[in-house]
Amino acid sequence: MEPIKDSDIKLRIERDNPWWSTIGVKIPEAEYARRVYFGPFKVLALNFKIRRATILLGPRRVGKTFIIKQIIHEAIQEGFDPKGILYASIDAPVFSGLSLEKFLHFMPKETQNERRLVIFDEIQYLPDWEIHLKDLVDTYSNTKFIATGSAAAALKLKSQESGAGRFSEFMLPPLTFYEFLCFMKKDEELVEVRDGVYYFNDIDLLNENFIDYLNYGGYPEGVLNPEIRSNQEQFIRNDIIDKVLLKDLPNLYGIDNIQELNKLFSFLAYNAGQEASLENLSQGSGISKQTIKKYIEYLESAFLIIKLPTVNDHCRTFLRERNFKIYLNNPSMRAALFAPLHSDENERIAHLAESAVFSQCQHSAEFRHLRYARWKQGRNEGEVDIVYLEAPTERPVWIGEIKWSDKVVSDGHSEMKNIIYFLKKHDSVKSVVFTTKSSFGEREVENRKIFLYPTAAYCYVVGRNITADLDAVSQVKARTKTSKSSQET
Repeated sequence: MEPIKDSDIKLRIERDNPWWSTIGVKIPEAEYARRVYFGPFKVLALNFKIRRATILLGPRRVGKTFIIKQIIHEAIQEGFDPKGILYASIDAPVFSGLSLEKFLHFMPKETQNERRLVIFDEIQYLPDWEIHLKDLVDTYSNTKFIATGSAAAALKLKSQESGAGRFSEFMLPPLTFYEFLCFMKKDEELVEVRDGVYYFNDIDLLNENFIDYLNYGGYPEGVLNPEIRSNQEQFIRNDIIDKVLLKDLPNLYGIDNIQELNKLFSFLAYNAGQEASLENLSQGSGISKQTIKKYIEYLESAFLIIKLPTVNDHCRTFLRERNFKIYLNNPSMRAALFAPLHSDENERIAHLAESAVFSQCQHSAEFRHLRYARWKQGRNEGEVDIVYLEAPTERPVWIGEIKWSDKVVSDGHSEMKNIIYFLKKHDSVKSVVFTTKSSFGEREVENRKIFLYPTAAYCYVVGRNITADLDAVSQVKARTKTSKSSQET
C-alpha cells in the first residue's frame, strides 16, 4: 500500500481554500447572522501585534467553524491577501499523519514573506498539537495562527502547559437566551431598551420562548434549521453528546467502560440542578465514588456539565468536598436525552432554569467566584442558590434565589426565609435577586432590597449584559437591579 500523495493533499487544500484561485468567491457562512461573541473574537484572532495563537474552544456545534469562515470573509473584505489565508480541517482523512508545518508548504509561494493567516479546525485530532503549534508560533513571526477544538482539545489544553505564553484562549459557549431570541427574530418584539432599562412587553410570551430555549435553544443550527429542531435526539444526542462520550473522552483518557460513563452522564442530566454527592451518585448509578469523581472532571472539561461548589452559612468551604450541584452546560441536552419540557412541569422547569442561569454566566471572568450555600445545624437547615464571593476577601457581596413560581408575592416571608437567615449573618451582602415565574417587585429585608425578577427576564438580561461587556457577573447583577426598578407591579 502506498502513502497519501502530496498531490492529493494539495487538491484537498485547494478545494478547502477557493479564495486562492477565485477572485470574489462567496463564503456561504458569511451570509448568516454573527454571534455576539464574533466581535471580541475577531479583535483577538486578527491581532498581529501579539505573537500568540488564538485557540477557539467550546462544545460541539456551537458555531466555531461558522465564526472561523466569517473571520476569513471579513479579513478578505478588509484587504487581506486571500492567498495568504489557509484553512484546514484536521479531521479530514487525507490529512492523517500530516504535521502542522507541512500545511504551510502547500500555501502559494508568493506569500512566504507576507503577512499570513493560518487556521487549523478541529485541531484535537492531531496528537500533541500544543507542542507543534507552539513551535510554529515561535518560528513564523509573520503568521497569525488560529485553532479550534471541542472537548478533547479543551481537556488537553487544561492538562498541559505546552502553550504557556503562546496561546490565547477564547471560549464560545452555547447560545444565551438573548442570542436565541435574536436568532428567532423575536428580541425587538419582546424587549425594549430605553436609557439602559429593559422593558418586557409580554412576560407570558417571554416565558413560552424561554421554555422553547430550555428545550431547543443552545445550538445555532437547532434554532435556524426547522428540520434539526424537529429531530433534537438525532442532532444533540447522536451528533454532539455521543461523539463526546463515545469518541472524544475515551480516545483521550483510554476509558474502557464507555457505557458506565454514558450511564453517569444520563443520571446527572436527569437530575440537573439538584444537589449531589459522590455517595448518592454512587448509590444511584452503581459506579464507584472514585470513578465518578474522575468522570465528573472529564465531563466538566468537555463542556457537558457545570459543577458548582458549596459553602456553608458562614461562606466557608469544606475541607473535604461532600456536596455539590451539577448543571447542564446547555439545558437543551436534557430534552434531547429524555423528552421536551411542557409548560405545566414547574418543578423540572425550575431545575433547568437554574442550569440556564449558570449557562448565561459561564463566559464571565467572575464565574469562578460563584457558589451555592447549604447548611444544616440542628433544626436549622437551608440553601441559597447563588452566592458571589468577592476576591480576595471571600466575603459574599450578592446572592440570588432561582424560582419558577410567584408564591413569594403572597407568602414572601416563608419563601424568603433562607435569604433572611443568610442576610442576618452577612452584612457584606449588598444586592439580592429573587426570581419568579412572572412577577416583578421589590422587598426590603434587613435594610437591604430584594429585587423580584421573572426568571426568563433575568436570564435575558444576564446573557445580554455579559455578552455586551464580558466583565463581571457582579456588574451584571447591578444592571439587573437598575433594570428591575422601572417594572414594579
